[in-house]
Amino acid sequence: MSGTGVVVVAYNSGDVIGTCLDSCESLPTVVVDNASEDDTLQQVKQRPQVLLLANATNRGFAAAVNQGVATLDTEFLLLLNPDTRLQTSVRPLQEACSKPGVGLATGRLLDTSGSIQSGFNVRALPSPLTLIFEVLGFNRIFPWTGVNRRYRCADFNPDQPADIQQPAGAFLLFRRDVWQRLNGFDPEFHPLWFEDVDFCKRAREAGFRIRYVPEAAAVHHGGHSVSKLPPACREHYWYVSLLRYASKHFPTYAFRGLCAAVVSGSVFRAVAAMVRWRSLKPLSVYASIMRMALRCMISGRLRDPGDLPGYSKAVG
Repeated sequence: MSGTGVVVVAYNSGDVIGTCLDSCESLPTVVVDNASEDDTLQQVKQRPQVLLLANATNRGFAAAVNQGVATLDTEFLLLLNPDTRLQTSVRPLQEACSKPGVGLATGRLLDTSGSIQSGFNVRALPSPLTLIFEVLGFNRIFPWTGVNRRYRCADFNPDQPADIQQPAGAFLLFRRDVWQRLNGFDPEFHPLWFEDVDFCKRAREAGFRIRYVPEAAAVHHGGHSVSKLPPACREHYWYVSLLRYASKHFPTYAFRGLCAAVVSGSVFRAVAAMVRWRSLKPLSVYASIMRMALRCMISGRLRDPGDLPGYSKAVG
């Protein structure tokens, strides 16, 4: 077992996935499609060198990654978003992961103008205070605060290799034995968000280093599949995954504090969304999120989101 295989998880990615796959043509590649309704499958089938796994339902990002990794037989796995295009060889990432103690690696993520995607490419693992600032909107309103600058690694030098905490899952290479030791990505983060953060946190807790390697690069459009989701679904998915991460990794008192911040922040977000959308619909969306956060705050843990008021309606 050697070399690098590529895993691409697709969802209604027909207008971008062809370019992504063409940039990977020298590498064994598997596309796991989560029940796309556009021409994603047709685009993949036009490239016979690519293995296609077409799921009948949306299994979620994490489960699809595990499905793809299990199909390949390479030592290294490159997780690549369908709206990403390789600009360089992945050999520098493979070499970094071959060094003692290193289990994961990423490179430069560039936007379509060629600029580094600062604030997204590399981040610190979120603390309870970080996520409280996120849900209250402080990181957006006051981007200069120390909490936000540390979280988004504002002082990070993208020209220098470094050990990092949380690379973006859009362009992430890891060793198979690391994936096996961690029992893969956690499919409870369904359908998306925070599964890559959780994977990186568990890798670091297991003693693996994560390297940033500027010699490797990829162009990333950003938010492609997410933009296809209805706004109500996006909000529910994000908050459920955020609280799942917090419930899994934070002490109970910190989790309850974050739940209280979600309740408070949802009031302001609902008002802003109603003004922006010129509709009362955000009121029901955020009311459901507030009820979810209140129940979590009382119980001290995240309940099954499918049992939460309004959740099944939002995602159905």
